[in-house]
Amino acid sequence: MIGRPRSPRLSGGTRVRRTVLGALAGVAALLATGVTATPAGAAPEPGAVAPSAQERALAFWTPQRMREATPLDVLSVDRSDVRTAAPRKGQATVVAPSAPASAVGPLAFPHGGGPWSGGGAVTKTAGRVFFTYQGRTASCSGNAVTSANKSTVMTAGHCVKLEGAWHTNWVFVPGYHDGQRPYGTWTAAKTLSTPQWTAGEDINYDIGAAVVAPLDGKKLTDVVGGQGLAFNTGYNKAMYAFGFPAAAPYDGEKFIYCSGTTFRDFLLSSDHGLTCDMTGGSSGGPWFTQFDEATGTGLQSSVNSFKYNFLPNAMYGPYFGADAQNLYQSAQSS
Repeated sequence: MIGRPRSPRLSGGTRVRRTVLGALAGVAALLATGVTATPAGAAPEPGAVAPSAQERALAFWTPQRMREATPLDVLSVDRSDVRTAAPRKGQATVVAPSAPASAVGPLAFPHGGGPWSGGGAVTKTAGRVFFTYQGRTASCSGNAVTSANKSTVMTAGHCVKLEGAWHTNWVFVPGYHDGQRPYGTWTAAKTLSTPQWTAGEDINYDIGAAVVAPLDGKKLTDVVGGQGLAFNTGYNKAMYAFGFPAAAPYDGEKFIYCSGTTFRDFLLSSDHGLTCDMTGGSSGGPWFTQFDEATGTGLQSSVNSFKYNFLPNAMYGPYFGADAQNLYQSAQSS
């Protein structure tokens, strides 16, 4: 049985248990110290060539193991009268997309959740994230963004670190669908999060990033393109959210989206809220402002973060303020 992680504390001692939209699967402790199909620390057979990190990841993360990931649901609210500190604001900043434009047809807006059928750049930049958490496999969602190192993926904080431990064996699979990985499996050279999430897992700062290693001599956004970003651009925006939910009614194999005008959380966070039925596994998937359905490009302004269990049709995502911008700058300069 998959255990539930300890509940994080909000400022003032308030304890909140939230729906962490990552996913776990009980694949025993196969990945205790590295992504490998043989016991950790075992020497290669005589004459064998040690596989690269990418080769080990590719061998381990089979379509079957990816499909077996299941969501971890840990949300409940004990008190709703104390809020965490609001995110620090800064100057409004926009980073333009670098993904090539490709024509797609218009879809319904608003939309409470369903398969993305429009195609476009987002089907290449967004993908599933897989990693090891407490000796088990786990999955989230993520998105490739325009960056100086051409290797930066944005995701949720709890998709890189949870319960005081950094996840291991972290890989990004852009364009994932039905067990397929058309653009390869990209291994993380480094994972990062905001100081507030790293230190205290504050839901206002549930933002993470990864810098992935080159694959076959190429960098990530040279292969899939990169979406733009927007920081400190306010609330109540028309947004599109994307991810790979794995809990019913979804199975983690399809690329799902929601769209609508966001609202500010009136309970325990300063997050954006959006009417959306995505479930576990969608954590870390991108939210876009100025999203163009004709090209599938936009400005990433948040990520799927959590749900209140008494509001199952509302998704929440952190405000991209000064600390989110600092995180992005740290990642792209790595």
